[in-house]
Amino acid sequence: MKTGFIGLGAMGAPMARHVHARGLLNVVGTRTQDKADALAAELGVRAARSAQNFADCDVVALCVPLDADVLENVAGLADVLRPGTVVIDHSTVAVETARRAAAMCAAHGIGFLDAPVSGGVEGARNGKLSVMVGGDEAVLEKARPVLESYAARIAHMGATGAGQATKAVNQVLVAGINEAVCEGLALGEKLGLDAGRLLPTLMAGAAGNWFLDKRGATMLRDEFAPGFKNAHMLKDLRIVQGIAQQAGIRTTVIDQALADYAELVTERGLGEADTSALITLKRTR
Repeated sequence: MKTGFIGLGAMGAPMARHVHARGLLNVVGTRTQDKADALAAELGVRAARSAQNFADCDVVALCVPLDADVLENVAGLADVLRPGTVVIDHSTVAVETARRAAAMCAAHGIGFLDAPVSGGVEGARNGKLSVMVGGDEAVLEKARPVLESYAARIAHMGATGAGQATKAVNQVLVAGINEAVCEGLALGEKLGLDAGRLLPTLMAGAAGNWFLDKRGATMLRDEFAPGFKNAHMLKDLRIVQGIAQQAGIRTTVIDQALADYAELVTERGLGEADTSALITLKRTR
């Protein structure tokens, strides 16, 4: 199975390395050509310079930042890939974007999966991502060997768009947990509690969660090296807010998180910092 990978950022590059470890990777591409050239040289694969360089692939995976990036890449791939090829999109985008991309692929006999992931940079590096998939089940089975190279769990959630819908739910929970953990730990600081005792005590009870475990100690040391950037969280929350408003639910958690991450990114210039930098807002009224 010849596989191409487009998008070699903090998530995409380690995912591509896992595909290579399975002997499936043939070509890599990203917007910054030097980055593609460097990874291709490291892994002994081709570096793409245009969509045409993916023409011999059986599967092409995308992990790019924006809806426009997904549609641009899919449009280029649809013109060159063979019928029966599968495009997997691991980006977080709107449900409608996934459906537009699928329609472009279907017009050329190409399968499409909207397959956003959760697990952060650690999950990508460790090959332990949760992949939530929308699309035809037969197409998923064709692409499964690629997905299995970096997934701890692959869940078929339904038709095209269901993967992105599931990611929207995921991001509501992630944003809400971030809000609670940062606010709670800011309170713990103000009350003079010892972090070395506080964190394991919280983790041993009902308050335990991934964000507290992975980011609690670092945020209390004001270390915000990005696992998941504030700018990416803000982008995701804007997508989620639109989906939630269309669904007609109350959006209290989404609205608060969106306002907080907008402040971090646009007013405090922390777009490139980890989402745990949210604690800097919680420390003062």
